[in-house]
Amino acid sequence: MDSFAFIIHPISVKRDVQRKFPFLGRILSERQIEFFSQHFPPVYISEIEGIRSETTGKQIRGWLIACPFTPRQMLELPEGRVYHKIVQTGQMAEKLGAQILGLGAFTSVVGDAGVSIADRLAVPVTTGDAYTIAVAVESISKAAELMDIPLREASVAVVGATGAIGQVCAELLSEQVAHLALIGRRADALEELRARLKGQGRSDGLSGKVVSKAEIVVSADMSPLADAQLILTVTSAVHAVIHPEHLRPGSVICDVARPRDVSAMVAAARDDIFVIDGGMVDVPGPVDFHFNFGFPPGKAYACMAETMALALEGRFEDYTLGRQITRTRVDEITAIAKKHGFRLGGFRSFEKEVTQEQIEAVRRNAKRRRK
Repeated sequence: MDSFAFIIHPISVKRDVQRKFPFLGRILSERQIEFFSQHFPPVYISEIEGIRSETTGKQIRGWLIACPFTPRQMLELPEGRVYHKIVQTGQMAEKLGAQILGLGAFTSVVGDAGVSIADRLAVPVTTGDAYTIAVAVESISKAAELMDIPLREASVAVVGATGAIGQVCAELLSEQVAHLALIGRRADALEELRARLKGQGRSDGLSGKVVSKAEIVVSADMSPLADAQLILTVTSAVHAVIHPEHLRPGSVICDVARPRDVSAMVAAARDDIFVIDGGMVDVPGPVDFHFNFGFPPGKAYACMAETMALALEGRFEDYTLGRQITRTRVDEITAIAKKHGFRLGGFRSFEKEVTQEQIEAVRRNAKRRRK
């Protein structure tokens, strides 16, 4: 049976450690966990069973394995040391017999976004970023429908626009919306992205007509969020970057980042904002992860789903790596995932299911706040 493995690591540090080691997660502080984890080996988490293609009937098996480093450690420790720990975790996947390895959360962000890790492993590697892009754009488009925001007339912001995921999300959205704000830390990279998006001329592939282009602005701060109806955020920040005071009533935020870009204070203080967790996908077949990583049964992150879809397709090769992801790659993995039965898995907000009643309440509150 074909197989895969996927690397996870602690993000909400104490809570995530408690999922596997309840006693240690309870008694140790976050800093103590980070100290001990520097000397801790990779951790076997669980075997994944029950994934079955809707089209071919093929079944695969997989494993969740954990790199013990936290996001802060991956950003602050010497890069070589972080690479070494992730490669060690990948070697565990090789010993288990995995034929492709997915890099989750910050393991896909460190250094050159998977290229050096792939070079040091025999097993093929993917970051899952291509399918993450596809699902993020689909998620914010569906959420706009629910909030009665016409996409073609919308003002949209992409936070973290110059990152590997942000660039392609911005490109896809630039073809569908009226106004687009690109937000990031580096003014030169933002201007370069803006110029590229304004210069592209792409047909829709059906009628041959050129897809309309958005009015595009760039910003190194969050001020454009005050006008944005739709916000897609995907930074590599360790702490939240979007706060209640940044937002206009009735706006939709799709938070793809882990750790989260959106402060928990937004949910507490703004009942007129619709925040959704980006990247939740239904997995085909009676899947059992044998581990609670924070999603309902049968659902996974889009980056996990990319790894699974490639295994179902028999594409055992380095797939999405580096910081330049092509539209062709996004379109290809979208087709592969659709073929095997992966699909957008509904909406969650701060790890809780979003109900129709909540959506209607946000719309009412936004209308009242605007008045």
